[in-house]
Amino acid sequence: MKRVIFNQKGGVGKSTIAVNLAAIAAHHGKRTLLIDIDPQCNSSRYLLGEATTGTAPTLGAYFEQMLSFSMFAKPAAEYVHATPFDNLSIMVAHPELGDLQSKLESRHKIYKLRDTLNELEKEYDEIFVDTPPAYNFFTQSALIAADSCLIPFDCDDFSRQALYTLLNNVKEIKADHNASLQIEGIVVNQFQPRALLPQRLVDQLKEEGLPVFDNKLSSSIRIRESHERNLPMIHLDRSHKLSQEFLALYQELQT
Repeated sequence: MKRVIFNQKGGVGKSTIAVNLAAIAAHHGKRTLLIDIDPQCNSSRYLLGEATTGTAPTLGAYFEQMLSFSMFAKPAAEYVHATPFDNLSIMVAHPELGDLQSKLESRHKIYKLRDTLNELEKEYDEIFVDTPPAYNFFTQSALIAADSCLIPFDCDDFSRQALYTLLNNVKEIKADHNASLQIEGIVVNQFQPRALLPQRLVDQLKEEGLPVFDNKLSSSIRIRESHERNLPMIHLDRSHKLSQEFLALYQELQT
């Protein structure tokens, strides 16, 4: 299964969700690959910490390789790196990805990530792709390459308005480039069950027939410690409420 975590709105928890679901898959014994194509490198830093800076080759080098044909190009597997966690590997982002975008677009390389995932998928049980907070070359490439899309959703009205544009963009990719792409579901993040607005927004999304996951992710200060210590929640504190919510969400993905 190749999943892309996508929302063109920033600050909705894409990297946090991508890393924690990937970590849980690996913890369950699945051979898991996380691909970080966001020039901000948040997923890479979450898993590798300061070691991210010295990890090479990166996805930046991989995409740069695509700009010139070579008989001796390195295979995608050489850009995959181990993480401190069993069964979990990563393709590391680099800030230079932002500079490469226009060059890749002009050379019509939009399908190259799909080729990459097709090359790698036989080595992994699950692949997660973390994307930039924009509808650009990299997010379009990821949607073209993926089997399904997970959409993080923050419970506010700005997020709800942005959601409709996002859904139309995903449907356009499905119609024009990837007929098998499915919107697997909307992940409600930083949910506050005692507040009226979040519950009302979630209820409205469900009434509109949108695929909202039953399992929601709570707002917790503990996630900041998870980021700071470079430990996904399953490794930081398995018994914590948020860890259990991530586990429940992952199980819902399997059904």
